[in-house]
Amino acid sequence: MTALAVIPPSPTLAAEPEHALAQRFVSGDEGSLEAVYRRWAPLVLSLAGQSLGDGAEAEDVTQTVFLAAWHGRHGYRLGRGTLPAWLVGIARRKIADALSARTRRTRIAAAAAARESTGAADPARPQDAVLDRLDLVRELNLLPHAQRRVLCLAFYGDLTQTQIADVTGWPLGTVKSHTRRGLLRLARSLEEGRVE
Repeated sequence: MTALAVIPPSPTLAAEPEHALAQRFVSGDEGSLEAVYRRWAPLVLSLAGQSLGDGAEAEDVTQTVFLAAWHGRHGYRLGRGTLPAWLVGIARRKIADALSARTRRTRIAAAAAARESTGAADPARPQDAVLDRLDLVRELNLLPHAQRRVLCLAFYGDLTQTQIADVTGWPLGTVKSHTRRGLLRLARSLEEGRVE
């Protein structure tokens, strides 16, 4: 992740007026993305670092913010607020998502540790768990590509549906639909496998 660390400001890019830069950004000028990143990544990184207390995670969130801003640039309205204020709003949501994901991971790890410490020594249990994982992987591979991608990003990437929409560029409703259909199909397939 260090290869994508915050780029130091460039004196020539810093000279461009904020309003002109915002106009280029909204119109989709790819050069403006670098300029916006150079100018306001330190602000976003500082907010993320203070909130998360983890430099690597703060860098990840910073990159996610600018990726989301680029994909959602048509939602920014010139004249309704400044571009940095809009970026800070996105940063707050992405920081909240990161904190939620961290809380989920901690809860899952604690539950797994508690289950392991209270579980009776059953020699068949590890083999059953391996077989269950193999069944799940087999069924995941049978899903249509879009459903499989969404579920893998959610389970293995620990991403929220909003983050998945940002990563894939798909509308949030589409991500939710793929998730629901994929989970229903997985449940049905796994249940049929148990009955047989």
